[in-house]
Amino acid sequence: MDKDALTAWALANGWQMIGGHPSLTKPTSPKEAIVRMLLKATVVTIEVKKPAGKWEKVASEPYGKVEADPEGGPPQGLGLGRIPSLSMLMQENRDRMVFARMSGKG
Repeated sequence: MDKDALTAWALANGWQMIGGHPSLTKPTSPKEAIVRMLLKATVVTIEVKKPAGKWEKVASEPYGKVEADPEGGPPQGLGLGRIPSLSMLMQENRDRMVFARMSGKG
């Protein structure tokens, strides 16, 4: 996967652009990123924000080692499975975006 494919996957799965990076937010603080994907020239890095406010790198891989999941799940090779409750966090972010769109139309 390349930078554009990863960005498209992230945005389709509940991530939003915050500070120029695809990010997931806290359910209680939807403007504050707690997981972010840094898309650099040759590598993608996943970082998690610690309670003290510092970012900790969880995974970093060259684009060539990151593969799309054939079933539309998280890209393989990125180590997203090492982040506790990531799928639940992605679902909460997706749900919040859907409900925000619905309430905006009402």
